[in-house]
Amino acid sequence: MATQPAHQQYAPAESVEALQRNLAQVQQRIADAARRAGREPDSVRLLPVSKTVPAERLRLAYDAGMRLLGENKVQEAHGKWQTLDDLDGLEWSVIGHLQTNKARFVAQFASEFQALDSLRLAAALDRRLQQLGRSLDVYVQVNTSGEQSKYGLAPEDVAAFIQELPAFSALRVRGLMTLALFSSEAERVRPCFQLLRGLRDQLRDSAPAGIELNELSMGMSGDFELAIEEGATVVRVGQAIFGSREQPDSYYWPGT
Repeated sequence: MATQPAHQQYAPAESVEALQRNLAQVQQRIADAARRAGREPDSVRLLPVSKTVPAERLRLAYDAGMRLLGENKVQEAHGKWQTLDDLDGLEWSVIGHLQTNKARFVAQFASEFQALDSLRLAAALDRRLQQLGRSLDVYVQVNTSGEQSKYGLAPEDVAAFIQELPAFSALRVRGLMTLALFSSEAERVRPCFQLLRGLRDQLRDSAPAGIELNELSMGMSGDFELAIEEGATVVRVGQAIFGSREQPDSYYWPGT
């Protein structure tokens, strides 16, 4: 199947009803894709991505039933966390590249971090988390497209990296994450997802004790159905829920 065109426009969802409708449509698409792949729909977790969505609209998202939101710029996420701290049970997943000097922010408020790509960052996060008496679910980010503009470990470096992670006891390793090639052509996108799944399957049995590699976070609004076909257990969907952003998705990812 083809991915969604990169230029596809989604109408802004500016009411609880619109958000619930979009959420239901995305969940139905997830279920359909899972069944096509011979999987149970509940084997895929939807992570709504709220980057660039203002806090007042996230209150509507909360009313629409969302309790975990993904953000790729840590300072934007931290500000929203502070603004919305009155919403009971709302949690945050940081899914974008993180500079080591900003690890303190993630350690303070996030329940999940999906872009772990260096031992220096692992050490900084672990140290801050230990100080706060917290732990954090983490995913190792892998650059499966080979693009220099993308962060993440080279696939051939992941095995050695995984072996070092037991040293950081505040990090709960859950799996791998990737950003596929930005393309509306399925035959160009699919190999990125296949590479990540193959790498996970290869490394899972040899992972150190306490290191889980059960999860595959891959797929966004334009390609999440393709990712599910290739084994995604987490899909990160923003525009299909909240509406199109002013810039294409690729504009937001390389930033810090």
